[in-house]
Amino acid sequence: MTEYVIETPPVVAIPVTGTDAKFPVRRVYCIGRNYAAHAVEMGHDPDREDPFFFQKNPNNLDVSGEFPYPPHTSDVHHEAELLVALKTGGTNIPLDKALDHVFGYGLSLDMTRRDLQGIQKKMGRPWEIGKAFERSGPCGPLHPVSEVGHPDHGRLEFKVNGELRQEADLNQMIWKVPEMISYLSEYFELAPGDVIMSGTPSGVAAVEKGDVMVMTIEGLGSLEVKVT
Repeated sequence: MTEYVIETPPVVAIPVTGTDAKFPVRRVYCIGRNYAAHAVEMGHDPDREDPFFFQKNPNNLDVSGEFPYPPHTSDVHHEAELLVALKTGGTNIPLDKALDHVFGYGLSLDMTRRDLQGIQKKMGRPWEIGKAFERSGPCGPLHPVSEVGHPDHGRLEFKVNGELRQEADLNQMIWKVPEMISYLSEYFELAPGDVIMSGTPSGVAAVEKGDVMVMTIEGLGSLEVKVT
């Protein structure tokens, strides 16, 4: 007798540098407006306020190096973000213990159907149709803390077809990684396999089929994704 009535869905996992083992993903939390300049370009006050989060689905993450242009949109934007992967979790995690829960860091893109997201905003509806569609989270391999430490500064840049679109330093994040983890744990029970996409700098803009996107973070390498 089988345990499940349908075939078990595959485990979503991210490669890890230096090993053949992979990091299994449980949940994907995304923080919004975590760089002041991006908050301004999206029409919001850059002053520090309580962070807000939305979620993508684990199987939205994709390591193939390709981003299929999604349907029902004509305005897909790139958002280059540091990805944080947790090895342990809990609730009400103290700020000074938050980094103890991090397994490693990587590069990720929060691809967004901006036109559909805008419609949802105006109607006061959730954002999933603009944020959580298939393969909307291109990402690269994880770099374990044992290799890279906890990067709290370093240049982030993003280019499309060689043209610089986004640039910032990780130290410009309004809410730092320990604060994100601690804050999230007040509202959710974090667990091994959770990942956090930590927000994007200013310069978000549309991409087209055939574009080649290249993201780099100092100390964490690069991520190249082609829009197909």
